[in-house]
Amino acid sequence: MLSEPAAMPGFKMFGGGRRRNPLVAMPKQGEEALADVTGVVITHEHPDHFDKPALQWIRERDLPVWANAVDAKNLRRKGLDVRLLEDGALGMRVEVVPSRHGRGLLGWLMGPVAGYYLAHPDEPSVYLTGDSILTANVEDALARLQPDVVVAPAGSANMGLGGDILFSVDELVALTRGAPGTVIFNHLEALDHCPTRRDDLRQRMVDEGLAERVHIPDDGAEVVIDAPPNRSHATLQQRPLSPGLQKWVTAPLSGT
Repeated sequence: MLSEPAAMPGFKMFGGGRRRNPLVAMPKQGEEALADVTGVVITHEHPDHFDKPALQWIRERDLPVWANAVDAKNLRRKGLDVRLLEDGALGMRVEVVPSRHGRGLLGWLMGPVAGYYLAHPDEPSVYLTGDSILTANVEDALARLQPDVVVAPAGSANMGLGGDILFSVDELVALTRGAPGTVIFNHLEALDHCPTRRDDLRQRMVDEGLAERVHIPDDGAEVVIDAPPNRSHATLQQRPLSPGLQKWVTAPLSGT
């Protein structure tokens, strides 16, 4: 999400508190890091993860994009050089982990989403849950793949109707307990529909005895994971995502 502050409408639709997004500017360190980017991994097409300035930025630099099979076709329509993120891509072991971006009808309308397990032979393995609630697939990925690092959205996003569309705070506690290694929480204090505050989440992790395993970085903070790679990966499961009617209905809502 490369938009300037307040460039996009609010996502909080009901119950008050709606503000224009993003709520904060890109940290200076983020702008500096972008200069070294050689490719882009896209978890899904929602505008708080892939907005119009990001699309233009990728096009201008002619960067390759890696995405799952559900999103690849739509991203190619936008003129991007898209490669499938599948096992062996980028020289890594890869598993696409289907997930759920909310519950009930709202979860369906949020579109098909997935997380990625990425394991380079010389680096700690990473499980990017993507935007998700705590599902059986997520719990299975934690237990079976044993990722060294889990990166999960912690804003407990809620549009005011239909319940949380990201992990609730209780689910974040359960996720951390199920994670074998380090957990990094992001998606905090940048969007109007994400009510969870960093300080509150830090305190909850302290209360649960989990603080030493969790990173909740401030804007612009750098997190260095000094852990040996996990070389005993479980057999990966390649479960195809089926976009069907859901993707057809939700693609126009992606915002790019």
